[in-house]
Amino acid sequence: MGQWESWSAFWDMGGAAFYVWGSYGLTFALIALELVLVFQRRKDTVQRLLRWRRAVGKDSVKRNGEGYTPAMESEQ
Repeated sequence: MGQWESWSAFWDMGGAAFYVWGSYGLTFALIALELVLVFQRRKDTVQRLLRWRRAVGKDSVKRNGEGYTPAMESEQ
């Protein structure tokens, strides 16, 4: 098995198992947390954009009935 004589020697990592496997565990946990936060932020952003689109749609009806967006207001 390469450098180690057995699986137990591999898991022991020459006495440094706590540090080696702890580092792997912490890294995995942080990557998992990052993925959760990314998906949560994406969901929040999509919901915010949908609320904004609904608000702009209502505002366009109030202003002139069609085609109004805040960007068009700054161009005039």
